[in-house]
Amino acid sequence: MYADNAEQELNALLDQWQDTETRTRAAFIEFRDHLAAMDGLALSFKGRPGVSFSLRATHANQTSRALFVLVDVVDDDPSERWLSVCFYADMIQDPEELGDWVPGGLLGEDACCFNLEEDDADMRAYIKARLSDAYASAQ
Repeated sequence: MYADNAEQELNALLDQWQDTETRTRAAFIEFRDHLAAMDGLALSFKGRPGVSFSLRATHANQTSRALFVLVDVVDDDPSERWLSVCFYADMIQDPEELGDWVPGGLLGEDACCFNLEEDDADMRAYIKARLSDAYASAQ
């Protein structure tokens, strides 16, 4: 499921990341686990301390795009990390218009990104639904 030593790097981040009242660490784990339960996925991880840590998912059937979701832990302030979950804009629906449209924002293509900066169960559920949308589109 994980490429190269991605799982080791991801676990190293999780081991040293102390969650706060924003519960972004818990949300990140929830999103990772949601993706891990999907068949046919490959997960990779890229750490850039002080900038971001990126969990990237690709479906085995994808041939024209490098991924279908990018779950970023924004690390500009390690004591106040937040999440940005970005999708190709044409792979998901955003019925409540909670995402930010970012022209060229995901590997040069238009993106829809959802930021999670505080503990919000409704937003976590909404993002997980978008993960499922993107997964269905990638098949």
